Amino acid sequence: MKKYLILFIVIFSITANFYQATAQANNVYIADKKIALPGDGGYDYLFIDQQNRRLYVSHGTTVDVVNLDTDELAGTIAGMQGNHGIAVAKNAGKGFISDGKANAVVAFDLTTLKVMATIPLSGKKPDAIIYDPFSNRVFAFNGGSDNASVIDVDALKEIATISLTGGPEFAVADGHGKIYNNIEDKNTMKVIDSKSLKVIDTYSLSPCGGPTGLALDSLNFRLFTVCRENRGMSVLDMKSGKVITTIPIGVGVDAVAYDAETKLIFCSNGDATTTIIQQQSADKYEVVQTLATQTRAKTLALNTKTHKIYLSVVDFEPGTKNAVPGTFKLLVFKPNK
Repeated sequence: MKKYLILFIVIFSITANFYQATAQANNVYIADKKIALPGDGGYDYLFIDQQNRRLYVSHGTTVDVVNLDTDELAGTIAGMQGNHGIAVAKNAGKGFISDGKANAVVAFDLTTLKVMATIPLSGKKPDAIIYDPFSNRVFAFNGGSDNASVIDVDALKEIATISLTGGPEFAVADGHGKIYNNIEDKNTMKVIDSKSLKVIDTYSLSPCGGPTGLALDSLNFRLFTVCRENRGMSVLDMKSGKVITTIPIGVGVDAVAYDAETKLIFCSNGDATTTIIQQQSADKYEVVQTLATQTRAKTLALNTKTHKIYLSVVDFEPGTKNAVPGTFKLLVFKPNK
């Protein structure tokens, strides 16, 4: 009997290892490494500057700067009250950080990482922030006043505001004078003319509810908006505003990224998963992997050179929302080649 038991255990172990290896081989993405970052505090957006090979990580009152070629900490931008997003104006050599608690945008030098100016805003609680190369302006989206502040990159001052009649979330610029902005509490998307500084259209995102992250496919004129309430990623036609299809994703999504080379879309969810979707054509999409990450790893950035994805997260005490001090880090995942 003992002989058969040993044989069963051996066969079971071989079979389990076989299926585990097969599952691993079928994964599109696998874990690469973890990058520990100093300090404590909340976390929000990540932004990659491909030209200068840097990853900017929003972290409490600081922004951590990671060298993408070494995956090591290269510097820190400090002195804010509670930052959210990062934008980069490459030609001007300037970066911009939305400081939500200070109702301000902080401008910094891309070379030295030194703060150049703190720009006061008339808007309240700036959150998402983008640079629009077409107009050479920075747009900060104010969650506390339902509008966007427009910043002159050269003068480093607010020059206008745009009413959005709802709570703005993330936005993207198409490079041709239009900015698309999710309105979270209205389940709509605003289309902004970045020259005239006027809203020129409003798209309904139904069945999307609670839109957060947004990504753009400029080749196929598609927008990818991720939504918390219906746990879906909706695909929109940029020109008509029509919702083409909605794909199920995980719970608590915050960010989405699109890789134009691999045609993969990454939706980072707070439920310890990232939903990876394959774009088969402009109108056809399929979930190819539910990548295991970590609870509340809900924001990400995509390195289009290496195709790695980076997610910021901190450990939490089991069953609580209490962060464990000294555990802030980046989770790095890479293609399974």
